[in-house]
This record gives sequence, structure tokens and C-alpha cells, in this order.
Amino acid sequence: MTGHPVQVWWARLEDARTGLLTLLDPVERVRYESTVDPAGRGRFLVGCALSRLVLGELLGLPPADVPLRRVCPRCGGPHGKVHLAPPPPDGPPGTPPAYDFPVAFSVTHSGASVGVAVCRGGEVGLDVEECRGDMDVDSAARVALSDAELAALYARPTPERQPAFLRTWTRKEAVLKALGVGLGVPLRELEVSGPEQSPAVLAWPDRLATRPHMSMADMVVDGMHPATLAVAVTGARAGEGQGEAGWLRVTVHDGSEALAAYDS
Repeated sequence: MTGHPVQVWWARLEDARTGLLTLLDPVERVRYESTVDPAGRGRFLVGCALSRLVLGELLGLPPADVPLRRVCPRCGGPHGKVHLAPPPPDGPPGTPPAYDFPVAFSVTHSGASVGVAVCRGGEVGLDVEECRGDMDVDSAARVALSDAELAALYARPTPERQPAFLRTWTRKEAVLKALGVGLGVPLRELEVSGPEQSPAVLAWPDRLATRPHMSMADMVVDGMHPATLAVAVTGARAGEGQGEAGWLRVTVHDGSEALAAYDS
């Protein structure tokens, strides 16, 4: 059992430079220019540019030609979850596709951190959350945690609650991103293991029709910000490597360096 290889690339808000704008397609350029908040605009640019650089390398395409698509499932607008479009037919029947498909990927950002995860053989979700002193943990916990998780949180000393909550939040967000449902499923209905335990799903929301095998890995960005990676696998490969420490093979890369190399 070789497991599923996943690449995770981390960059920062400060990597947003004007030279990266050449990588954006027209839809992304409009969204970038219409984003009023400078930090939000910068995070969007870094996420798009890094996704294109990483996927272009994997697929053998120029970064600006990577076919990223965003379609909202509710209104059809160009602001849904970003995904890789299937390759177009380049020739007569039997002609190999323009690139190896599918490759799943996930983009996350919070504060100054921006991350991209890519995976073959499964659907991937990545989430990072900024640790900050002004966070209202009580309000967020009531929305995101199950009754059992709330009880466990409030059994902790007050100083431990924010890091414990954020670890739980990143696990839930990563799982829902891997499933492709985002916050369409209430976080309270998804229960995960405690922060000191290995990451795992303990209870699924009733409304989920598909419950794949989920492999997860916790991370820490810049020494303080919790992040979680989740990979969902269904079908014949769903049982591959379950229970094995090496099932999820993660390599972490310097996305800031990759962006600087492009914009040099």
C-alpha cells in the first residue's frame, strides 16, 4: 500500500505582487479588481497564482493556461468552488487528452496565510485558521460544535479553548471541503475527534448521501496557525491503507519561493 501522495504549498499575503496578475484569466481579473478589501484582494491573487503554478507543473501546461472554473451551484455565477475543468478533445477519437485528469486541489487562506493542496486519487480539502486574540470563541463554538464537542471545550481551562476550538474547526472545514459541500452542511452535525487525538470523523451529518473513507493530517503554519488536510476516497480504493500511518503521504513546499521565482 503506497498511499495517496498530496502536495501542500504555503505562501503569504505579502507574496501578492503585480507581476502575478498576468496569470489570472479574465474572470479572475474581474473578481480581483472588484474586491475592495486590499488584504482580500491580495489573498485571492496569491491563491490563484499559486494554484496555477502548481497545477501547471503537474499537468505540463503554462500556468496561465490551466483551465480553472468557478460555478456557483445555486446561481450559476462565477464564484463557486474552484475546480479543474476536464481536458478538451484535441484531435480525433483515441487521441490522448491534453493533460492527465483528474487532479483534485483545494485553496485556503486566513490572515496572512495562503495554502494550496493537490492530490491524485482522491478529493482533497485544506483549511487554515489564523490565531488572533480578539476571536469570540463562545459565539463561534455554538455554531460549529456538537453538544459533545461543546462540553469537551468548556471542560478546558479558558486559555486552552481558542487553540482547541480552532483545531476542531480546521478539521471540520477540511472534511467538508474534501466532500465538496462547504458550509452547506452545518458544522454542528459533523463530529470529529478531540484536538489531542489523531484527526478522524466520529459522526457524519444524516443528510450526506456519500460517506467516503477520510484520511486527515494536522499541520501548523508559521509555528502558530492550525491547519488540517483531508482526503476523501470512494469506490474500490476507499479501503486502501486504512489504519496505516503512511496512508496519507504529505509533502510540504515553499509557495512563497515558487511565486518569487515566477515574478523575478
